[in-house]
Amino acid sequence: MLWPLIESQISATMTRMPEGDTVWLAARRMHQALTGSELSRGELRVPQLAALDLAGRTVNEVLSRGKHMLFRFTDGHTLRSHFRLDGTWQINESGRPWRGGPAHAIRAVLSTPRRDCVGFRLHDLAYVPTTEESSLVGHLGPDLLGPDWDADEARQRLCADDEAEIGVALLDQRNLAGIGTLYRTEGLFLAGIRPQRRVRDIAPELMPGLIDRIRRLMLSNRERPQQSTTGSLRRGETHWIFERGGRPCRRCGTPIERGDQGPAPFQRVTYWCPTCQR
Repeated sequence: MLWPLIESQISATMTRMPEGDTVWLAARRMHQALTGSELSRGELRVPQLAALDLAGRTVNEVLSRGKHMLFRFTDGHTLRSHFRLDGTWQINESGRPWRGGPAHAIRAVLSTPRRDCVGFRLHDLAYVPTTEESSLVGHLGPDLLGPDWDADEARQRLCADDEAEIGVALLDQRNLAGIGTLYRTEGLFLAGIRPQRRVRDIAPELMPGLIDRIRRLMLSNRERPQQSTTGSLRRGETHWIFERGGRPCRRCGTPIERGDQGPAPFQRVTYWCPTCQR
């Protein structure tokens, strides 16, 4: 039996990086599959870690930090992986075929007597002492889905560079960890703010509400692979304006505009309603 691991969200055909709620759900399922069990097989098929054998080690917990997944072992070490656009972890019952991609795309194999967890096309694999995790994720801002969420610190970080466009600032993981193009787009639409507005031009009292709105959207979706910002899970009705460039706004009927935002070569697509976002 293949355990469902959000293949619709984390797959080789993705055109955008997974959002923090997708990684949170994937980490929870990996946690359920691995925690407390001694690894019968532990291979990392990347040059810098190819000689490391994790067999015999026990997973203590698996958790997300923004868009990073952290595997903490009872021996005091941490394995970090990142999906980027095309990575995926597949969870199988032991002995079942691995169907996440060709063999040459496998980057990690973590097996217990009951489960095979196979990572295809994973990126940024690293293995460090858990006490040195900050070298991997210490640059990240507050995690919107983390147990240590700090709204005041999040606001301060987001407002620190007041020359930045708000659409760029929201995607900067050093400000807030976990936001991607979907929640950036939908959160700004619901707040009535255009993504091109400079941080300095947005009333300070609006920032806490914007951040909280995005966080609540992510919290409402983290328990399921389907992401909806409208409240509907029906096909074609899950988003207000995201990926609806040229189509009418669901609120006012104005055609949604689409553009690229951010410095080259890191531009990211963005959408906005010229009427609802003044």
